[in-house]
Amino acid sequence: MHAEAKWLKDYQPPVFEVMDLKLRFELAPTSTVVTNSLCCQLANGQVLSDMLLDGECLTLVSIRLNDQLLASSDYRVTDTQLIIHQATLAQAVAPYQLDIVTEINPQANTALEGLYLSSGRFCTQCEAEGFRKITYFFDRPDVLTTYQTTVIADKAKYPTLLANGNLVSQTDLPDGRHQAVWVDPHKKPCYLFALVAGEFGCLTDHYTTAEGREVLLEIYTEPRHLAKCRHAMDSLIASMKWDEQRFGLSYDLDRYMIVAVDDFNMGAMENKGLNVFNSKFVLADADSATDIDSEGVEAVIAHEYFHNWTGNRVTCRDWFQLTLKEGLTVFRDQEFTADMLSAPVKRIEDVRRLRSHQFAEDAGPMAHPIQPQSYIEMNNFYTLTVYEKGAEVVRLYQTLLGRDGFRKGMDLYFQRHDGQAVTVDDFRLAMTDANGRNLTQMQAWYQQAGTPKVAVKITYQPEQQAWLLDFEQHNPKAPKADPLLIPIKLAAFDGQGRAWSLATCANDDAALTQVAGEWVYLLTEATQTLRVTGAPADLVWSLLRDFSAPVILDYAMTPADRLHLAKFDTDPFNRWEMVQQLLLADLISQVQQHEAHQLDSQQVRPAEAVVTVLKTLLTEAITDSTRTDVDWAWYGYALSLPDIGYVIEQFEPVPIATLLQVYPAYQRALGVALADLWQQTYHTQTAQLSTDYAYNAQAIGRRLLKNRALQAWLASGDAAAVTAAQAQYQRQAHMTDVSASLQGLMQWHEAESEPLMQDFYQRWADQPLVLDKWFAWQAGYGKVQGLSGVQRLLEHPAFSWTNPNRVRSVLGSFARLNLALFHQTDGAGYQWLADQVLRLDAINPQVAARMVVPLIQWRRYQPQQQAQMRQVLQDLHTKIASKDVFEIVSKALEK
Repeated sequence: MHAEAKWLKDYQPPVFEVMDLKLRFELAPTSTVVTNSLCCQLANGQVLSDMLLDGECLTLVSIRLNDQLLASSDYRVTDTQLIIHQATLAQAVAPYQLDIVTEINPQANTALEGLYLSSGRFCTQCEAEGFRKITYFFDRPDVLTTYQTTVIADKAKYPTLLANGNLVSQTDLPDGRHQAVWVDPHKKPCYLFALVAGEFGCLTDHYTTAEGREVLLEIYTEPRHLAKCRHAMDSLIASMKWDEQRFGLSYDLDRYMIVAVDDFNMGAMENKGLNVFNSKFVLADADSATDIDSEGVEAVIAHEYFHNWTGNRVTCRDWFQLTLKEGLTVFRDQEFTADMLSAPVKRIEDVRRLRSHQFAEDAGPMAHPIQPQSYIEMNNFYTLTVYEKGAEVVRLYQTLLGRDGFRKGMDLYFQRHDGQAVTVDDFRLAMTDANGRNLTQMQAWYQQAGTPKVAVKITYQPEQQAWLLDFEQHNPKAPKADPLLIPIKLAAFDGQGRAWSLATCANDDAALTQVAGEWVYLLTEATQTLRVTGAPADLVWSLLRDFSAPVILDYAMTPADRLHLAKFDTDPFNRWEMVQQLLLADLISQVQQHEAHQLDSQQVRPAEAVVTVLKTLLTEAITDSTRTDVDWAWYGYALSLPDIGYVIEQFEPVPIATLLQVYPAYQRALGVALADLWQQTYHTQTAQLSTDYAYNAQAIGRRLLKNRALQAWLASGDAAAVTAAQAQYQRQAHMTDVSASLQGLMQWHEAESEPLMQDFYQRWADQPLVLDKWFAWQAGYGKVQGLSGVQRLLEHPAFSWTNPNRVRSVLGSFARLNLALFHQTDGAGYQWLADQVLRLDAINPQVAARMVVPLIQWRRYQPQQQAQMRQVLQDLHTKIASKDVFEIVSKALEK
């Protein structure tokens, strides 16, 4: 029996308000006793009715109302609720003091929602609706109250006892147990509750806020991992300082705690004062973590800290408002990383992720607005759309208002709503009122699913010396929807590469404006024309600079114009974009020719314009290799092919068999065509890198470019590249280089990688996060052993179905990276994944729901793949037990 959908339009404010909540936990692995003492009363304007308290998987021991034990006739218990009858309440005097005792089994909780055990340590995950698996309560984000938490446990087994807020007392009890009492003075919803108990090591530091508050900083993890927490601590301190400088926001408790656990469904959780993290986003040092891992730690630490204001101090009225906290906080962590490392490269990384993954979500059966209108299982809407597209929508405000105007809006938002549970409309109104701008049209961004497309036609009228830029916007997912407010940053460059000042052009179009020194054209209608007069005929137009809106730009540029902007554009993002579009257009052409039987994969040859631009970039990188003012990561990304996920998005239907032949053949052809330059780039960048690992933009960029060159050189088939990769592995300088050499060898020279993979396992068998890489490389790149090789990974003694990281490293890597096996012609790859999803659904439905996603895009493919994918989805639909997977599969099969 699967749950009914919940709808935004059905929202009703809470009937009761909770004035105070005291929780008492007597921890035991299989029988934890929870005593919940809550004081509540009718909310303003509400009429007395049954009290509906959410609760699942709980054993009710007793209920007392105003210190009177209730009889079973005074209430009713269902699978999802405790209902205290109106008549029972009517006989009591408000405010109501409820004392509810329940018992739970954390050890049996493999779904990792509520209170559970991770490697023998107690921890919690309550967002979105996990608190109801701990005790009966109003499990909704618009019920805010203060919390006092008492934790009691065996002192020898669980010497550390943590909860939200400030520690007020610690006491040894006579029976070998001890207790800690924590008080959080800030009102919060129950999804922000947290508890942790176990044996931990602790790294401590301090931070003094701009307001003079001395804050104790603590990171808890397994004692053996303490040395890997320094980067996380430095990231936390940098985040605290940045938020004060950029947004004027300081921390508000006496201590800030982070706990790293191995078994965690998400990346991390911003529980007030006590963040619980997937260890993947805390533990990092040069030996065990790549640059990408370390950047992830820095970003996620910042993200969860920034939630203290955007999510905790101001929270969501209901879960349909999730992007209010997540889109805004992703935007904030993106801005932080841009300031810490390279702003252009951060923009490129974010847009690559958006296009390769979120655009696919927007085009598929799970497409939804950043503010969904309904859901069956809320966990399914912690999506790239709500987070990443949501961040892009927040960025629109900054593009429209400038950084200073955006800050004014944020200041008013906090001034109005601190301590409240609010909506996305409240955020928009704060931006509107603080800046005196009519931003009503921004509302449509929250309500439309799908990726908008903007078609541009540019013509020149020589007799008037006028350029006409005709824009047309439409949304294929919502063809009848109202037009969106789309800011298009633009510039123009003449034949000599000089930027042409639009200020000198005789035009009076109110839609063309300057914001923070950038020209921005505001699309507000379905069709609009920008007329620019008094301009030369040799201009080349640079549009959607810095990816100023999350849209698909349909603009037919010539290869010569793209090469011109790749050389002269002053926007690093659009310089990168021009190179990417040259590569993408050439790849699409090669696939189309292959489909038309005009060539086979042995005849794939990159176009002359592609070879020219990459040759120019590689020559620059070699010539300038000693310079320290170059953004080397930009070169690394400019010299990379568009992600295959983004290439797939360009086709309907997707000729997957052809694409999986042409794409690697194209990589090999580029490797061969420029082999000498790839080799020189590898060696010149290696020569400039210190033997000591450094975490900064310059060193990270050099490593990225060096290893991109190694990948391309390996693709060429040159035996010297294999030798170089093997030597790089043997040096064991740091995990970034070890990882790059092994991935490259796995992808292009699998046989040569085998002894190194065996060595890697022996080195890192006792380090779970590093071992995840070993599983992921084989699942993602292993071809020789076929599906049986991936199956053997599931049978390996180190594989665990109850550890989400390990599951994702195999199932996720297989479906995302090993496309040749996933899409093999007999459909066995689809069936294999479906079989694993069904098995996982009985253990952890939330993770199972993520793993099924690669199957739901079946309508995008050609008839053979369509039929195979649809069949496995139909089989799953009849067998699946959880509402998590049921909702996704049902939507995939809807007509």
